[in-house]
Amino acid sequence: MNKHLTTRGARLAAGLAAVALTATACGGDAEEETTAAGGTSSGSGCETVNLGFIPSWTDGLSMAHLWDSVLGEQGIEVEMTEISEAAPLYAGLAGGDVDVYPSAWSEVTHAAYMEEYGDQLEDLGAWYEGAKLTFAVPEYTDIESIADLAGNAEMFDGRIVGIEPGAGLTATTKDSVMPTYGLEEDYTLVESSTTAMLAELQAATDANEDIVVTLWRPFWANSEFPVKDLADPEGALGGSEGLHTLAREGFSADCADVASMMENATLTDEQYGSLENMVVNEYGEGRYDEAVDAWLEENPDFMESLQA
Repeated sequence: MNKHLTTRGARLAAGLAAVALTATACGGDAEEETTAAGGTSSGSGCETVNLGFIPSWTDGLSMAHLWDSVLGEQGIEVEMTEISEAAPLYAGLAGGDVDVYPSAWSEVTHAAYMEEYGDQLEDLGAWYEGAKLTFAVPEYTDIESIADLAGNAEMFDGRIVGIEPGAGLTATTKDSVMPTYGLEEDYTLVESSTTAMLAELQAATDANEDIVVTLWRPFWANSEFPVKDLADPEGALGGSEGLHTLAREGFSADCADVASMMENATLTDEQYGSLENMVVNEYGEGRYDEAVDAWLEENPDFMESLQA
């Protein structure tokens, strides 16, 4: 677990001063209570917030570091808990081991986890609308639909390159897409990791070879690589969904001001795309704080969206 408290200068602090998160709410004289995730609560605010996310899923990575910056400027300690797959993340959230999952695909992709844990969680709303799961191939590959994969297994060596075994996209691919389009006999779903999938995609496109991968939107790889989405005429991948902020039960009572900001946060497609691109590509690992600072400077409207 990585613990760090951010303090980044007058420009960002001035923008955050407009948000109704007062010093009293984050400390004051109220009697402190220990939260389920180990933080401390004082009235309507809290001193520590634990963010759980899957680092290889860059929507969660980007949003976690954005909230780290926003909350850190208010003197709130942010604990960053990196978890490898969705199942233990939802279990940890439901059990109070983490406070907030800042980028949950809870409507469709993670519906099974919501069915299991949803009554132990608080949904603070969607910060992004229109997310969706996809299958993608290089732009030069001569097929346009998932239905076209049937009968063309030799083009792809009988492989659909996927991501983590516990991902909702992996379950949807195995349980819905492959049986719907009759791909089970001729294709094997390669379950690995997002990083491994992207490495295979990079190698294939560099060599001008055919490959089919499981992807999603929003995701920076869609613009970084020369790929196209395959049509899904049967709707086997499910519909579009919002990206939600989920919290442990009782978080809104313990951390009312933080919860209010998270409920009010919204990002457009353009805003999110630029955030993820800065965090992942322009700055990269080790410089996430710089990436968020640069993004906030370019997107001052985001701070306004946090006001109640």
